[in-house]
Formats: sequence, C-alpha cells, structure tokens
Amino acid sequence: SSGTSTAPSTPTPTAPSPDRWYLLDFEHGSVKDDYCGERTGYNSELLKIMEANQSPPRKRPRRDRNREKASFLNSAEAMKLDIWSEFPEDLFETVIARLPVAAIFRFRSVCRKWCSLVGSDNFSQQYSEVPQGMPWFYTITHENGNNNVAMYDPSLNKWHHPSVPLAPANIVMPVASAGGLVCLLDLSHRNFYICNPLTQSLKEIPPRSVQAWSRVSVGMVLNGRSSNEGYKVMWLRNDGNHEVYDSVQNMWSQPGEFPPSIKLPLALNFRSQPVAVGSTLYFMCSEPEGVLSYDVSTGIWIHFIIPLPLHLTDHTLAEFQGKIMLVGLLCKNAATCVCIWELQKMTLLWKEVDRMPNIWCLEFYGKHMRMTCLGNSGLLMLSLKAKRMNRLVMYNLVSKEWQKVPDCMLPCSRKKQWIACGTAFGPCPSASP
Repeated sequence: SSGTSTAPSTPTPTAPSPDRWYLLDFEHGSVKDDYCGERTGYNSELLKIMEANQSPPRKRPRRDRNREKASFLNSAEAMKLDIWSEFPEDLFETVIARLPVAAIFRFRSVCRKWCSLVGSDNFSQQYSEVPQGMPWFYTITHENGNNNVAMYDPSLNKWHHPSVPLAPANIVMPVASAGGLVCLLDLSHRNFYICNPLTQSLKEIPPRSVQAWSRVSVGMVLNGRSSNEGYKVMWLRNDGNHEVYDSVQNMWSQPGEFPPSIKLPLALNFRSQPVAVGSTLYFMCSEPEGVLSYDVSTGIWIHFIIPLPLHLTDHTLAEFQGKIMLVGLLCKNAATCVCIWELQKMTLLWKEVDRMPNIWCLEFYGKHMRMTCLGNSGLLMLSLKAKRMNRLVMYNLVSKEWQKVPDCMLPCSRKKQWIACGTAFGPCPSASP
C-alpha cells in the first residue's frame, strides 16, 4: 500500500497486515501500537510526516541540546539584568519591607548599599505600614550554669542562637516588649536595658531613682504606631511605688501618688507578665484576686475584682486583639489541663474559650505540673514542667490551634536547653532602642 492512501470513511473488516506502525502520542509522550489504515484521527504531526513520505525525526545529540539551552539561559540572564537595572531605587524599600524577616537579613548581607537601605527612615516607614506576622519569642536558657539567648521563629519552626550576648550583665531577664524591642532587667532589679534582638543593638536605661532592692513588675508601651515615635517603660512594686521611663526624654519620672482607694500591698503575681492594650497596662493581682490597670498617658488607676476559676494553679494574663485573656493550669484530683479564658467586659468574669486536647493532657496525669508563660501576645508559648519532664507547647489565639515546639538545643551541643524565662516580641529590623 502507498503511504498517501487514506482509510475509507466506513472501515470494513480486513485481514491483518504484516506491516505495523508505532504511532507517537506527542501530547502524552507515549507510544501507541496500531495497524496502518485501521485507525482514524491520526496525530497531525505524524500525518504530515506520512504524507511527505518522511521518516520520523531523530533525537538530537545531547551536546547540541545543552548548547541551545545554555544560549537560552544566557539570553534570559541578560534580559533579567536589563530589567533590574531599570528598577526604580525608591521602590526597593517597599519591596524589602514585605519580605519575611529571614529574607531581609539575607538581603542585608548582599552589599553595603543594600544593608544601608534596611536602616533608612523610608524603610522604617514602609515596614511600619505592612501588617506584621506572628511574633517571635526571646528566651533565656541555662546550661552548666551559663546563660544563653535563644529566639524561636514560629513561622519557620526554628530556634536561633545569637552568638554575642546582648547585655554586659551576667544574668538578665526579658520582662517586657513593644514595637520589636525587648526590655531586659538584671537580677538586682536595678538596671534596665532595651534591645532589638534581631539587630543586636542595645541601650542601657539611666538608673532609676528608687535604689532600694525589691522585686518589680515591668510593662512597656509605645508612644505611637512604632518604636521610632518613642516608648515608655513602667515598673510597679507591691507597696504601690512606681516609675515611668520615657525614651524621648531619656529619664524616669514619678507621675503621681498611688490612689488610696486601692488596698496595699498589692500582692502582684510576678509570674504573670503585664499585658498592654494601647497605652494601658494590666497587672495580675492575687489578693484580692483581680486585675490592676494603669493608663500611662492619663495616669488613671483602676482595680477590677475578678475571681479566678476554681482549681486554678499557675496562671498568667494574655492579650489578643485588645481582649484580656487568661491562661492557666486547671488541676482537679490527679488530672491536669491547660485552659484559656476570656474576660467578659459586662460581667467581669472569666469565660472558658478553649483547652488543651485531652490526649495531650493524659501525659500530665498524676504529675505535679508547673507552667511558665514565655509569651502572651496573640501567640502563647508555654513551658510545662514536672519531675523528669519538660514540654514546650504553643497556642495560636487566632486559629485556636495547639502545637508542640521543638526542643531548644545549642548548635554545638545535643543537650536540651532548660528555658528559664522569655517574652514574645514582634520582629522588626528597623526598630531602634
């Protein structure tokens, strides 16, 4: 038969032919086996070859294909260089501000010019206007009597270990944060430091006027939308003494007398870090049970008497979208569970909104558990300890999801670090102490 003959419109049964064609399916890259003249709907490319009485194309040598590919890549690279050379420089800060934090620091290491862009005022303005992601956690760990800093990035589920200690003091504790800055306090409760954990920049606050050693509760608020507009740090003692540091004036001040209507001593819960909503700080009190608020901008104190839930042991305040939350260990008989409550503004009562999955709580059954909150703003990190047990868990107040946090280990050691204290902070490369 001739290669140009076509099959009739209505095929009729014929005897099998000894000649066999292998039809290439170009769309799916497969080989189809069929008899010539018994199949309709041939592939158009193959039909052209058959009509021209040509043999199918042979595969080109790999060297030729690689040479053509390299030529294409070189032209593409040249095109990219031409495009990026025309990119407006004033848009670099806009693009960088929308990158993940880890990508921003890789960007800084490219060259001096790009590093200086991250420290520019325009970048700070651009970064402050971008909705921020999940907070990071700044923690202090112990190993063989040494104190180390470890930062946890929940978006990458990864621990970071700064190589250079921030504060000159041997032992410092993170006690508060605002606007990407973390407030550190030494064990003497006299010396304060403000740092940006990402850039390793550090500032020591002038000594406070009250020199008597006493344990204090510390809170921190911003003057505006970002730390560039200034911030305030406040400390409060059980006897009602308090001071406020203003970063703009770089000095401590005593804004007024403690109101006599509030009973002293306060019995502050020092295991619970104060939370900030706007310019108002909220402190946890034990006797009587409740929350003490102080508006840094107006100087107004309010004491809310709020009974705690029954069977509650370790507990701490938290904040979520302007709401005051409570997280704590609920222990009854031999059972222990972590629960989340929200403060109802109308009734001033705690309403349970979530609790840890039961299958996780079974691990705590019959054990004397202790809880430490390492971050209490939008994202909670909890350290749950018992004899021969140390668990780190995270709770997302937005998605109401529980997640186990990987163990914290130094890069040069496989020994699990014991986390003593910590705080949550919003990572901000442009924040300056």
